[in-house]
Amino acid sequence: MVIISYVNMSVMKFIIEKELGNGRGRVGKIETEHGVISTPAFIVVGTKATVKALTTEQVMSLGADAVLANTYHLYLQPGEEILKKAGGLHKFMNWHGPTFTDSGGFQAFSLGVAYDNNVGKIVKKDNEKRNLDNEKIKSDEESLKDTDPDSNSTHAKLVSIDEDGIDFKSIIDGSSHRFTPERSIEIQHNIGADIIFAFDECTSPLASYEYQKEAMDRTHRWARRSLDYHNKNNINNQAIFGIVQGGRYEDLRKESSKIISGMAFDGFGIGGSFDKEDMYSTVGWVNDNLPKDKPRHLLGIGEPMDLFGGIENGADTFDCVAPTRMARNGSLYTYDGRINILNEKYISDFSKIDNECKCYTCTNYTSAYLSHLFRSKEMLGATLASIHNLYFIVNLVKKIRESMLNDQFDLFKESFVKRYYKN
Repeated sequence: MVIISYVNMSVMKFIIEKELGNGRGRVGKIETEHGVISTPAFIVVGTKATVKALTTEQVMSLGADAVLANTYHLYLQPGEEILKKAGGLHKFMNWHGPTFTDSGGFQAFSLGVAYDNNVGKIVKKDNEKRNLDNEKIKSDEESLKDTDPDSNSTHAKLVSIDEDGIDFKSIIDGSSHRFTPERSIEIQHNIGADIIFAFDECTSPLASYEYQKEAMDRTHRWARRSLDYHNKNNINNQAIFGIVQGGRYEDLRKESSKIISGMAFDGFGIGGSFDKEDMYSTVGWVNDNLPKDKPRHLLGIGEPMDLFGGIENGADTFDCVAPTRMARNGSLYTYDGRINILNEKYISDFSKIDNECKCYTCTNYTSAYLSHLFRSKEMLGATLASIHNLYFIVNLVKKIRESMLNDQFDLFKESFVKRYYKN
């Protein structure tokens, strides 16, 4: 195999092994202190230092290279000092592979304007109200409370943003807290993940161009402050990624990618909100302006078609809460499209969920058994469904990687899309 790019940074190594003919998509490896991530890769979300309903051994057995935890939630519970005393995230959750933490910036979105308007990261152009496509993303672990604990007003905002940072109220007890770029990085240092993210402001797809520009400029200033604090205080051998914002606007995305890439980050995150139909173009705009020799993470994206689009246009890693959240509601991936295990036809279906799947669930249990577990509200149902969905997505990306190495990406994509979306 020919190595076409090798970057040896003090905290992380990134190798590009092969590129697609379009000059964007690539196959590579991210080497961290706790192991290697073979890219492209889907990073499993373990919001509160746990992948809900699964043990770390189960997560590892389904093929996951890394997990991503949530700075906001771990700050609130159990608290950064507990994780620090435990020896960091790896020891605390008994995960021995690479780890990520997000910055907490997305909570400004999910607890602020998105909370009030019931919107998420991805919208469809042809939907006038711009509701979420399929799933409404608020949080993987908990639905947000209907009211601010300190307010009588329904749907009151829990977050306010100023130039210096974000004030927010805990969704646990209503107590007041504040994140600044420096504080976000300090918390992430204490949590101890291998890869951390600069503090950013994620905007709603509903936001005007003017506010997208304002939030993007603020994100750039926060990125510099995050990086400065990290460089002065990083004692854990952690890599830091800067985040590109700019919403759905080409000029803003290009501007943001150029400014963020001009800072000495170890890699980059692509954040914010997208039009679903623009997943290909938006990611392409950004990656055309980011340096090729550093890894790129597409935040909050996990729908199969979006994974193909992101990979084809140069994204290396992805995370999304959808596979586990959908699993807990009985929505399961198959190569013939998604199914709802609560549908009546599965009550007496003694076949596998997916005949091609080799996950623990499909190897040992039938659709009828899963249907029974969900109908009787047994906890095991969520576990078995989560194993299946995560195995499906993690290994779909592995298959995409293999197809790229074998010069079969276009053929594999066409075959998968034709079958998965046939209905």
